[in-house]
Amino acid sequence: MHTPKRRRREGIWHGTPHRETLARQECHERPMPDPLDPTAPAVQPRAIRSFVKRGGRITPAQARALAELWPRYGADFAGRPFDLDRLFGRSAPRTLEIGFGDGESLVALATRERGRDFIGIEVHAPGVGHCLLAAAAAALDNLRVVQHDAVEVLEHGFAPAALDELLIYFPDPWPKKRHHKRRLIQPAFAALAATRLATGGRLRLATDWLPYAEWMLEVLDAEPRLQNCAGTGRYLPRPEARPVTKFERRGTRLGHAAHDLEYQRLPG
Repeated sequence: MHTPKRRRREGIWHGTPHRETLARQECHERPMPDPLDPTAPAVQPRAIRSFVKRGGRITPAQARALAELWPRYGADFAGRPFDLDRLFGRSAPRTLEIGFGDGESLVALATRERGRDFIGIEVHAPGVGHCLLAAAAAALDNLRVVQHDAVEVLEHGFAPAALDELLIYFPDPWPKKRHHKRRLIQPAFAALAATRLATGGRLRLATDWLPYAEWMLEVLDAEPRLQNCAGTGRYLPRPEARPVTKFERRGTRLGHAAHDLEYQRLPG
């Protein structure tokens, strides 16, 4: 039987997934608010998304994690701001990672910085399941996971200035010109991210696709509420604090150099 091969850069899977796989993935999608509920704010789905929903193999362990560990680590998006103090049972600095993949970097950071709360957003069920398993193995109590479109969650799930740090590591570069509109980093997203960061908060990014790194610089340097920590038009040296993931190691072997960017939220 042909085994689907993942092509992360294009955001697709080759091959046809089993019906059982699709059914299990579908059953773990987080529901949107009831449109008939008058107390629920209207959240309009975006016309252009930075990801493609793909049917991928989910292992039995990942499926069990989604069913059994979601009550412990999952945060259901309801179209309104999360009560983060209630979600974590405390008040602490908050870091959000968008598109955490299999959660390798997110779990490593949460394990290392247990005095900080971490929220991760990912749409793909296998990665979410893998992250839940890793979080449980590390006995983390400072990590929560959201399975939904990240832009909608950032806009409607977090109050202004709710975050101290926003991480976006190796987002899909959508290399073809006709797909550039799908890139996550856009002027509107930069403005939104700036509003969700507290004054002095940091936006940290990394990509191993140089044209996308240049695109990020142009877009983010133009946002007046964000200041490039390396200086306008410049990248930072690779931060030692950023965990090295399997994806980055594989890219390094292929000769893809990572470019790191960091921005600080200015007052006002």
